Amino acid sequence: MKDEFIKQAESVIATTYKRFPVIIEGGRGCTLWDTEGNEYTDFVAGIAVCNLGHAAPEISRALTRQADKLFHVSNLYYTVPQVDLATWLVEHSFADRVFFCNSGAEANEAAIKLARKYFNDRGQTQRHRILALELSFHGRTFATLSATGQEKIRKGFDPILNGFDFAPFDDADALRNSINDTTCAVIIEPIQGEGGIRCPSPGYIEAVRKICDETHTLLIFDEVQTGIGRTGRLFAHEHFGVKPDIMTLAKALGNGLPIGAMLAKEEVASAFQPGSHASTFGGTPLITAAALEVLRVMERENVMGHCREVGAYFKDRLLDLQKRHPVITEVRGLGLMIGMSLSVEGTPIVNACLEKGFLINSPQEKVLRFVPPLIITKHKIDALIECLDEIFAKKQIN
Repeated sequence: MKDEFIKQAESVIATTYKRFPVIIEGGRGCTLWDTEGNEYTDFVAGIAVCNLGHAAPEISRALTRQADKLFHVSNLYYTVPQVDLATWLVEHSFADRVFFCNSGAEANEAAIKLARKYFNDRGQTQRHRILALELSFHGRTFATLSATGQEKIRKGFDPILNGFDFAPFDDADALRNSINDTTCAVIIEPIQGEGGIRCPSPGYIEAVRKICDETHTLLIFDEVQTGIGRTGRLFAHEHFGVKPDIMTLAKALGNGLPIGAMLAKEEVASAFQPGSHASTFGGTPLITAAALEVLRVMERENVMGHCREVGAYFKDRLLDLQKRHPVITEVRGLGLMIGMSLSVEGTPIVNACLEKGFLINSPQEKVLRFVPPLIITKHKIDALIECLDEIFAKKQIN
């Protein structure tokens, strides 16, 4: 039955993912189960999406309430859930305005367009280039693909779009030297997720803000993966005491429902006028009602406080593991966005964890990523540590 289903899936679904041979049927909290009755503790969370866990009851109820009233009417009209969500985001961020879309890539597309439009409106048409960072990831549309600093992501799609330059991550001098009179914006992930949970050195993010100020360049924070509490703060840039001009969100904002958002300060946001940009399904009443409940639950239940506590505990347990297994070369991250560098490939370890009932993943060849639901418990973390300890103890891993 399972093999027949997978064979059918492989015959009808585009082969854009290398999937694990598991058919997930349901989930609750931090636990998933498949069609064969096997249970898995989830340290992937839909790739840093399901921050409140699977089938979160408050989100299900909010979705059901709104589904009984209104799914969609288009952005030709106002709807209460969309305005309420935008108001919440504005009140809890640096921003004055919000543009809603359906994904992180779309949010980054909007940010790129807004940055160019901002300078175009001021007659500075030469300022149209976006400076991104090596090993960054901003999406898979043509613009966001072109802004992604990973050759493996861009491979096969040449010619990529013109107008994008790259500087090394965590090198403020290199970034300063890469900005010129054609640069309109710098786009940066406060912590690189798909790049292998690469964290900035102390002072780097602050230096980027200063450089952008001095060169009158817009600063875009891509918080698609780091935002909505993942690092223990609502937005990762709060750790560094700086604010962007534009910020993008997605992933955890909907806890599994498709939504993206681009936030901007009034001076910059005003470059978008009717007809400048649009999204048919951006901010539907159905999805924004659920997203608003996500944020309210996180605030009400102090989910970010829990994230900081268990994230520090998790990191400490991984550091203890590193002392016992030299194959682990580094443990890094903030909150519950943690990476572990290895001297061997990560895929065999991911597969071994799967067999033992734990879901983790490997965004780079020799890096393991741990991004569980923010409601994960110390008990479940201990169970994963025990699992990893057993795996690393095997001679074929070391």
